[in-house]
Amino acid sequence: MSKILIINAHHAYPFAEGRLNGSLVEMADETLKSKGHETRVVKVDDGYDVEQELENHQWADIVLLQTPVNWMGVPWTFKKYMDEVYTAGMGGQLTNGDGRHEDAPKKNYGAGGTLNGKKYMLSLTFNAPEESFNDPSEYLFQGKGVDDLFFPMHMNFRFFAMEPLPTFAAYDVMKNAEPEKEFGRFSAHLAEHF
Repeated sequence: MSKILIINAHHAYPFAEGRLNGSLVEMADETLKSKGHETRVVKVDDGYDVEQELENHQWADIVLLQTPVNWMGVPWTFKKYMDEVYTAGMGGQLTNGDGRHEDAPKKNYGAGGTLNGKKYMLSLTFNAPEESFNDPSEYLFQGKGVDDLFFPMHMNFRFFAMEPLPTFAAYDVMKNAEPEKEFGRFSAHLAEHF
C-alpha cells in the first residue's frame, strides 16, 4: 500500500468557504485509508512547517493536491507554500539544483529532481463548466483542456522527477453545483487510480 500526502490548498473567502474542497479531501482521506493506504493531510490555510512539509514530500509515494482554481491557477496561499517549501527543497530534499551541469550548462534544465518513482495527482474545482474546455469555439480556453491550463503545475512536479496520475476536475461548482454528482465521480476516480 502507498503513503499518500493530501494537500488542501483552498484559501477561504466569504464567498468560498472551502466546503467542497474540504469534503473532497475528507473523502480522499477516508477512502484511501479504507483501502489500506497511509495518509497525511495538510491544510495550507491552517499553516505549515517548512521542514515538516519537506519530510512529508519525501515520505509520500503520492501527493494528491486538492485545490480550487482561482484566476486560472492555485490560490495565493498555496503559491506561497510552494515558494517557501519547494525553494527550501532545492538542497536535495526535492531536487539537486536545476539539473544542469558545468560540462553542459544549457542542457537538461529541470532534470535534477530527487523524487523519482513518486507520483502526484491534481484534483481541481472549477467555476467553469466542463463544456468550456476542449472546444475551439469556446471563448476563454480556445480548445485547450484542463491539463493545458495546469501545465505550470505539472512542470513543478516534473521538476522533482514525479510522474502524474490522471487529473480529476469538478466543474461549474458555484453557479450550477451538483456536489453529489461530483462526489460520485471523485469516488470512481480514486477507485480507478489508487
